[in-house]
Amino acid sequence: MTYRVCFVCTGNICRSPMAEYVFRARVAEAGLADRVEIDSAGTGGWHEGEAADPRTVTVLRDSGYDCDHIARRFQPSWFARRDLVIALDAGHLRDLRRLAPTEDDARKVRLLRAYARRSTGVLAPDDYLGGDLDVPDPYYGGPDGFAECLEMVEEASTGLLAAVREHLEGRAA
Repeated sequence: MTYRVCFVCTGNICRSPMAEYVFRARVAEAGLADRVEIDSAGTGGWHEGEAADPRTVTVLRDSGYDCDHIARRFQPSWFARRDLVIALDAGHLRDLRRLAPTEDDARKVRLLRAYARRSTGVLAPDDYLGGDLDVPDPYYGGPDGFAECLEMVEEASTGLLAAVREHLEGRAA
């Protein structure tokens, strides 16, 4: 059985494609590419059909990641085919939980950076303490903001991979 993860930010051209491609690489490195599907979307449709922001592509490629991305908008019907919907900030978390057709679907929504703290035992993946778990939107800034975003995504991807692996092992049992 395939486990499906979708990363969601505002326009699907900066943070969520960055998370998608970093996590896709982590999943492949772990030998789980045949068991985990990864995609991304935006809460809004402003950039639907556009490629990822060139600064996103640059920071990803400079760090050894692929990025062949076209933006799209998250649809409520997608909850049925996703096991986990990862929000990049608290606003996305609220929007997605409101969009969820059922309570079970709303429970699928998590904040990405909560997984960065998971391995330290400080937070469980569904905990949220104020805005400190947001991945800041780099769109209106320069290259440093994109590099900072990538660091946060990479850090959280380790804990997210552990959680997905744990879930997959539970499915196999």
